[in-house]
Amino acid sequence: MGILDRFRSGKKNQPDPVSDLTLAKLEPGYLVDFDLKTWEVTARNTYDWGEGDLSHEWRLVSGDDAVFLELESDDEEDWSLNRKIPFNRLEAGLKEHILEKGDPPRELTLEGRTFYLEEMAGGHFLKDGQRPGQPLLSWSYEDDEGETYLTLEQWGEEDFEAFLGRPVEEYQFTNILPREG
Repeated sequence: MGILDRFRSGKKNQPDPVSDLTLAKLEPGYLVDFDLKTWEVTARNTYDWGEGDLSHEWRLVSGDDAVFLELESDDEEDWSLNRKIPFNRLEAGLKEHILEKGDPPRELTLEGRTFYLEEMAGGHFLKDGQRPGQPLLSWSYEDDEGETYLTLEQWGEEDFEAFLGRPVEEYQFTNILPREG
């Protein structure tokens, strides 16, 4: 056995950790380039909407900026990038409306843009994919062009969050690498 064979023999059947990396395979600690920044994956979570309907979410951080990359798979993969916004940026009295009626209005206005209710869902948030998960309600809105999303989430009785997002394509994310240890 030659000297090169000795080095090769130990690595023969081990998978290459950087081949075949895709956006859907991101894990905490991975790095990915998007929109002229390098982002670190700090969390990978799952939403279980029931009957096998799952969506996946990655928290990406670059400096003091944080976004949420989401993958929903129906007939095809739909990617979106969402940013948490203060709930009080939304229409006055929205929280009270939801608490009184059980649902938000079918239309919401944010900074002069009208959003229309597309979907309501109840499910469980699985932090790091761990069950049983935390129950939540979610309302998804879109603007007229379908280019901007507004999502409302209700956690428990009176805890609300809001996210503003947009569709993205997998090819917009490049240089996926696991963080070197």
